[in-house]
Amino acid sequence: MDIRRSTPEDLPRMLEIYEYARRFMAEHGNPLQWGPTRWPPEALLRRDIEEGDSYVCLHQGRVVGTFFFRFGPDAEPTYRDITDGRWEDESPYGVVHRLAGDGSVKGVGAACLDWAFARCGHVRIDTHGDNLVMQSLLTKLGFVPRGTVHVAEDPYPRIAFEKTE
Repeated sequence: MDIRRSTPEDLPRMLEIYEYARRFMAEHGNPLQWGPTRWPPEALLRRDIEEGDSYVCLHQGRVVGTFFFRFGPDAEPTYRDITDGRWEDESPYGVVHRLAGDGSVKGVGAACLDWAFARCGHVRIDTHGDNLVMQSLLTKLGFVPRGTVHVAEDPYPRIAFEKTE
């Protein structure tokens, strides 16, 4: 699979993928993570594209997945406040958000996370407590649960995961 930065032309396909992801999560016991707020909003995706933090995953030239990735010393400011645990490594890190695939190809999530980790060797990510599919994938890829974080888009706590070299 290939990964590249998203362009404005990718936005309609990205919106289709997020619609599929919301249905998939609801069908697999996780209706609250993105469903009630129809997350992520189009305006946020446009901003992510403009800022160069939005990526798409391609299989045989077709966009089959999308995600947000940013690297830096404070890549996700909400991660400053972690409860019920602590981050293992305080060095600059990459953060992955809004990871979704269209369900047509297996391994999209792993490909995107592996790509992000290869860029920086230290990645943080969070997921809803009901998102057992993502928790399983993160554990399989060597991510370790570190505690609880909160996000602005809804009141539900998230399990924070981290992977370091």
